[in-house]
Amino acid sequence: MTENKKYITTNELKTHNKPGDLWICIQGKVYDVSEWIKTHPGGDLPLSNLAGQDVTDAYVAMHPATAWKHLDKFFNGYYLKDYTVSDVSKDYRKLYSEFTKMGLFEKKGHGVMISMLFITMLFSVCVYGILSSESCLVHLVCGGLMGFLWIQSGWLGHDSGHYQIMIDRKMNRFAQILTGNCLAGISIGWWKRNHTAHHIAVNSLDYDPDLQHMPVFVVSSKFFDSITSKYYERKLNFDNVSRFLVSYQHFTYYPVMCVARLNLFAQSFVLLLSNKPVPNRGEELLGLLVFWIWYPLLVSCLPNWGERVMFVLASFSVTGIQHVQFTLNHFSSSVYVGEPTGNDWFEKQTNGTLNITCSKFMDWFHGGLQFQIEHHLFPRLPRCHLRKISPFVKDLCKKHGLPYDSASFYKANEMTVATLRTAALQARDLTKPVPKNLVWEAVNAHG
Repeated sequence: MTENKKYITTNELKTHNKPGDLWICIQGKVYDVSEWIKTHPGGDLPLSNLAGQDVTDAYVAMHPATAWKHLDKFFNGYYLKDYTVSDVSKDYRKLYSEFTKMGLFEKKGHGVMISMLFITMLFSVCVYGILSSESCLVHLVCGGLMGFLWIQSGWLGHDSGHYQIMIDRKMNRFAQILTGNCLAGISIGWWKRNHTAHHIAVNSLDYDPDLQHMPVFVVSSKFFDSITSKYYERKLNFDNVSRFLVSYQHFTYYPVMCVARLNLFAQSFVLLLSNKPVPNRGEELLGLLVFWIWYPLLVSCLPNWGERVMFVLASFSVTGIQHVQFTLNHFSSSVYVGEPTGNDWFEKQTNGTLNITCSKFMDWFHGGLQFQIEHHLFPRLPRCHLRKISPFVKDLCKKHGLPYDSASFYKANEMTVATLRTAALQARDLTKPVPKNLVWEAVNAHG
């Protein structure tokens, strides 16, 4: 006897997008992930942000093949009656399948071992230089090398968060804690939560945390309407302080990037000390404790406070290069207001992303972010293959009339500063009053 299938429509699926009632569709089958959200390895945000939608392309992009076998336990018996697949999605899935058959997701190359040896060498040189030399110049160079070490550990932390860079999951977790928490002082748990939200909602002004830097930076005048951040769960108030800071953001951009690491330190602790679900919270805090023991101890070995401040500023300033790199790929690309959608994955990723053109020799410097479009479309693909697949992605964009934007490192900096300048000049328009908040209204109330 043929089984009678139960169907719901896309409009009915959309109604299941509230806490405690979260449904998603993958390849026409509907899954109830209301409980899974509590233990989902990718965190709660991808499920809550995409609930009530067809998320096939996002699921394919973010999950390994082994994850498919776990889906059946969440199947609620319904199928999507009006399930369709666009031509862009068909070609995207076909390309993903081809890369899988080629074994690209499993071939990780030797870059991880080389990077780890390089990081070990940099750390050893820094420690040796501080302990064995009395030269102020040597100590300054050691500070710069420490910043460079943080950049390289950041690339490894990024890679280990997207795919397994080690031989098994336990070793991969060890690599995450070592490169992120212990060496760089940044919680890998915070990074994964933040970065996954960014991938799912790339360049959404209210959902993508990588664009939410009020009151220091804004990339669009739409922030002047005091957008509510769905990531931080609070209103990003555009007040007089914000207006003043944003008005000069194209001048403060590089100086702020030199100390941007302070924000990452703070965000790590804010998450770990919050009531939000964080896997292995104790492990994360222990890793941060290791960093806040060895780094201050190393700085204290310098002969005087002047050199200590110099060392810290040097290490922060050099790693500021990486913070600039993070912003170049998205600050000057198109943005939108609203929740992310699951059925235009390819289009959203290409519209909101900028590649950096460079020679193959400079791939180590950019850590894979130079092929940011490829990385966003195939986030689990090891960075050693991104250059290889670039022509295929470019051809697919051309076929469907989608942008494949790229610029040199210098040009991308120009474009980013130009975006900031445009928003800064708009913020200076005093004919547009800033929205008044409740405190202002209470203070200025009459009667």
